[in-house]
Amino acid sequence: MSASQVFIIMGVSGSGKTTVGRLLAQTLELPFFDADDFHSPENIAKMQGGTPLTDDDRQGWLARLASSIEGWSQGPGAVLACSALKEKYRQQLSAADSQPIAWTLLDGPPELVRRRLEGRQGHYMNPALLDSQFATLERPAYALCLPIDAAPEYLVNRIVAHFNKADSPA
Repeated sequence: MSASQVFIIMGVSGSGKTTVGRLLAQTLELPFFDADDFHSPENIAKMQGGTPLTDDDRQGWLARLASSIEGWSQGPGAVLACSALKEKYRQQLSAADSQPIAWTLLDGPPELVRRRLEGRQGHYMNPALLDSQFATLERPAYALCLPIDAAPEYLVNRIVAHFNKADSPA
């Protein structure tokens, strides 16, 4: 892995992005950020109320994330947990980094994710929005895709091994 590497752990709400992202950041000794913390109060209120965000709603959020990615890529790097459901969102985030972002998609069956969301406390994401998230998700062929039913430690080991191999000379 190169210096100043930015890792984005992506997927629908409840896929384990924050859990895996925090563990990856700890393993790599990088700062961890959650894209949820970059949402405006208006966006949070919409999601709490069960209203899916529009592309227009996401523009300020994506701009704040892109600006942060640019800074992280000029520093030590970072790990970001971010839904990044559409390709155009990922392109906007990728354009902010001078080197390729290390993308990992945590993916799994809607039933498992729904059970996780229903058991989660203290998060603003309304479980009723899960269907719209799966409908919006455009799975990137270039991302490392991992199953959400695996242990977080296993997933982190796979991420580290994959991106270490990707940076090795051929």
